Amino acid sequence: MRPTSEHIDPQYSEAQAAAVPWTDAEARLAAAEVAWIVTVRPDGRPHATPMVPVVHDGKVYFHTGDREVKYANLQANPRVLVLAGDTAWDQGLDVAVDGTATPVTDAALLRRLADLYRERWDGRWEIDVTPDARTVVFEVTPDKVYGHAKGEPFGQTNYRFTQQ
Repeated sequence: MRPTSEHIDPQYSEAQAAAVPWTDAEARLAAAEVAWIVTVRPDGRPHATPMVPVVHDGKVYFHTGDREVKYANLQANPRVLVLAGDTAWDQGLDVAVDGTATPVTDAALLRRLADLYRERWDGRWEIDVTPDARTVVFEVTPDKVYGHAKGEPFGQTNYRFTQQ
């Protein structure tokens, strides 16, 4: 998926900042060994937890057990934030994906995602995507993404997506 618009936000950027290309933001997401997923509990309280992301064909994927808090939250409200970045102040790129998470049910895609997870750390991260598995894989379709370039110059790039 590619954004339909990409622009620097002057309100949160230094004058000399330029928009970070989407390919850089997508690469940052794909390189994240751990990202954070933020969901909303049925009572409105936020819930954040680390997760292992996989980026495939322009979308972010994550998985959870069907008895976990984030799974229950997603049943009530599929809106999520996926956050990839670090705690450095003066360098790097932080990326925040605002989107909707939907369960992946296509068997071929599930097998491909299982392969991608296995490749993450030399086979040390495996997920069970067989029909009887208690693991649910979610696909995040982005609506808005924010890229926060840190350092000289600081800048916020806004990416917007129009769903087909």
